[in-house]
Amino acid sequence: MWELLTLLMLILTYFFWPKGKCLVVKYPNSLPALPLVGSLPFLPRHGHPHVNFFKLQRKYGPIYSLRMGSKTTVIIGEHQLAREVLIKKGKDFAGRPQVVTLGILSDNGKGIAFADHGAQWHLHRKLVQATFALFKDGNQRLDNMICQEISLLSDFLATQNGQPVDLSLPVFLAVTNIMCFICFNFTFKIEDPEFKTIEHYINGIMDALGQNTMADIFPILQIFPNKTLEMMRNCVQMREQCLSEIIEKYKENFSSNSINTMLDVLIQAQMNSGNSNADPDQYSKLLSDKHILSTIGDIFGAGVETTCSVVQWTVAFLLHYPQLKKKIQEELDQNVGFNRTPTLSDRNHLLLLEATIREVLRIRPVAPMLIPHQAIVDSSIGGYAIDKGTDIIINLWALHHSEKEWDQPDKFMPERFLDPTGNQLISPSLSYLPFGAGPRTCIGEMLARRELFLFMAWLLQRFDFEVPDDGHMPALEGIPNVVFQVEPFKVKIKVRDAWREAQAEGSPQN
Repeated sequence: MWELLTLLMLILTYFFWPKGKCLVVKYPNSLPALPLVGSLPFLPRHGHPHVNFFKLQRKYGPIYSLRMGSKTTVIIGEHQLAREVLIKKGKDFAGRPQVVTLGILSDNGKGIAFADHGAQWHLHRKLVQATFALFKDGNQRLDNMICQEISLLSDFLATQNGQPVDLSLPVFLAVTNIMCFICFNFTFKIEDPEFKTIEHYINGIMDALGQNTMADIFPILQIFPNKTLEMMRNCVQMREQCLSEIIEKYKENFSSNSINTMLDVLIQAQMNSGNSNADPDQYSKLLSDKHILSTIGDIFGAGVETTCSVVQWTVAFLLHYPQLKKKIQEELDQNVGFNRTPTLSDRNHLLLLEATIREVLRIRPVAPMLIPHQAIVDSSIGGYAIDKGTDIIINLWALHHSEKEWDQPDKFMPERFLDPTGNQLISPSLSYLPFGAGPRTCIGEMLARRELFLFMAWLLQRFDFEVPDDGHMPALEGIPNVVFQVEPFKVKIKVRDAWREAQAEGSPQN
């Protein structure tokens, strides 16, 4: 009995213990690892992962490795190394880890966010970029749409004057409608069943991604009942049914003479796939209805939850820093006034507001560890060898909280993004990568920056944000997930006296 057990352990150790490296090659420092479980017993069990990884840098340095089961993962926590991964050697590290949860979410690697490096990812990213080119800077159609949704949001908030409000749902509706306009050229009302379905499945997906199921480390565990995987499957099925119905209805009225939306671009590419110089069958497979659905689903997931989160984080910080809010409003009053609503051209004058948004993106990055990358070839980082198939995590939290790069990094200081005179925006450190960089950079950065500026400028022009009468301040610790979410909170919305007075004299003109 004991002999058989010993033999079994030796066999398992042989297959699962990290294989010896050539002594000539230098690899990053590594956390201890055991057979089968890897470094899991040596990782902190409490706290936010991005903070824990940052703390481990004190012992192991700005680049180190660990093993998740039998898989090697390298953690990067310094901006020169991060830029080497993302930009200088972006093609080497353009892969995505293929794990169970993300496999379900991406329908086995379709779309762009979680798709592995390859022809499908290249094609769909190119098509999404073509869509955003339709709405490039100077295109008033998108800006007008954003402002229209913010106007509706403002009108709703005005009805809540003096009441504590949870901004999450009304902001979610506004941002969802902006994405619907880009993808489908239509919008929802809050009571529409389709909107409620989108809200439900996006929230469910975010909850599932936050569970960190062990099946992602040990795939064999997916054969057992798993509530997280079941939740993900149900939400993805809900997403597919909802978006499939929208896409099928859209196709009925599609015209190749009018390409105005993301779905237009994708359908047109699908129709032209048979005429491609490349293998028509292969090209057509990359543009199947399922591929189109996954790409649209990615754009919704990435474009809605991220912007909603940053808007709420900004409001939360302004509640903690009321004097800053007052200064931003003074800047608005002086440069915009009340005879019109803010436009993107005001970014050149509303410097404190822009600096505040940048500081929110620094101190509470949308994705504290970005989306993991994977080496698609044998390569190196900072002189350390990185084997093909190694997962790479860029700890953006570490980059944005480095004491070597930032003065008092844990302190909320928008002025760090302004020159000493306060009259010019500056980039104080290369260790600032809120949207990533390189081939896998956030494809919606331009849209997100426009939305964030217009949302905050409009709301602060018209409203005061105050702590509710119960004195409950929003927590600033956050909820670690793929998107770093603020804990739910309420804010007292009050129409500004100066705005009221302006309305008494005449309505502002857009």
